[in-house]
Order: sequence, then C-alpha cells, then structure tokens
Amino acid sequence: MEGGEVVILDGKRLHIRVKAQPNRHILYNKPGDEVTTRSDPEGRKCVFEALPRLKGSRWVAVGRLDMTTTGLLLFTTDGALANALMHPSAGVTRRYAVRVHGNPDNRQLAALKKGVELEDGSARFDSIEARGGDGSNRWFEVTLKEGRNREVKRLWASQGFEVSRLIRTAYGPVELPRKVRRGKYEALTPSQVRLLYTAGGLEMPDALLRAHTKKRFKNKKLKQ
Repeated sequence: MEGGEVVILDGKRLHIRVKAQPNRHILYNKPGDEVTTRSDPEGRKCVFEALPRLKGSRWVAVGRLDMTTTGLLLFTTDGALANALMHPSAGVTRRYAVRVHGNPDNRQLAALKKGVELEDGSARFDSIEARGGDGSNRWFEVTLKEGRNREVKRLWASQGFEVSRLIRTAYGPVELPRKVRRGKYEALTPSQVRLLYTAGGLEMPDALLRAHTKKRFKNKKLKQ
C-alpha cells in the first residue's frame, strides 16, 4: 500500500494505518572482485549479495566503485538521501588512497589540482598528499567532489601514470573503520546518519531524530 488507497468491506470504509519502516543505513568494505550492481550478465559477484536481506524495502548504493577498486561503499534504504549525496550540487568529498606506478613531479601534481581535460569534461583533485611508497610505486591520498566513472584513474592516466591500487577511505563525513574487514558491513550510528543528512542538505527524518535524541538522553542519564 502506498497510503492513498481506500479499503471497503461490506460497504464500510476501513481505516488502516500502515506503519512505515524506519530507514536503514550501513557501510560496506568492498573487495576487489565484486561489481556495484544488482546482477551481472558475466556472473561476477555483486556487492548486494553480501548485504543483509530486507523486507518491504531495498538497498540503494551511494555511488559506485569499479570492480578492482576497494573500500568504502555506503548503502541506505532512503533513496532521497542517496540521490542527495551523489548530486554534484551537494559537493560531498570522496577520499581515496591511491598507488601509482612512477614518481610524479611537482608540475604534474599541480596540473592534477588545477584541472585537466578528460573526454567528459574538465576534472581535478581538490587535494593531493604524498603518502610514501617503495621502489617504483608511490602512494597518495586524494580528494575530489565528483563521482564520474573511473575519474580518479583517468586523472592519473592524463599524466601518464597507471593506478595499481585504489581504495576509497571516506565518503563525506563517514570514514571506513579499520575494524571492518573486506566483504563485511557495519550499521551506521545515529550520529553518522545525522551527518550524512546534513551533508546532503536534507532534514533528518522524525523517526531518526527521535532515536538520536533518545540515545543522547539515555547517555546523559548514565553519566549522572
């Protein structure tokens, strides 16, 4: 039922209240052998297969990761929240750990921050921080506010560098916890969910607001 139906039994109108299910929100540490889709014609494993089963709703992925990219994926049953977090106008920051083959110089790093032309328009990193490396491989931490297809890899390729490893470590205010192993998920806390709604420019649902307030009041009583 969607809320606008009228049910009549023996000529009498019945008033039926349908209790809305509270939205759920989780984070998932994606392995490098799964695709971010509900089904795959090639028979590859899909990320949705590892998520908890739902009744009366379904998981919506906040953004995508290509098959070889690992790390943080957010899932929610609130489609409006997912759309808001992915929309370019929200300007939600994505953070990645990236390993490239080679040693970029200052000129190339500056170009990646200033902006380069890709086949689907100009793109750039908001920040690039060196994180060391061994031999011919170098690690960097990069951030950007877009989620175009393979954007991080294409940006590095524009300067002649191949990405050998790519891990998403944060999406907006939510970071990937070290304790969550690959292929595992964890429910977001009310505080994390509240931050996500704020990042997406949305009002927090009443049910979530009540749960968050109740938890804060309970914690306050425990401290007294």
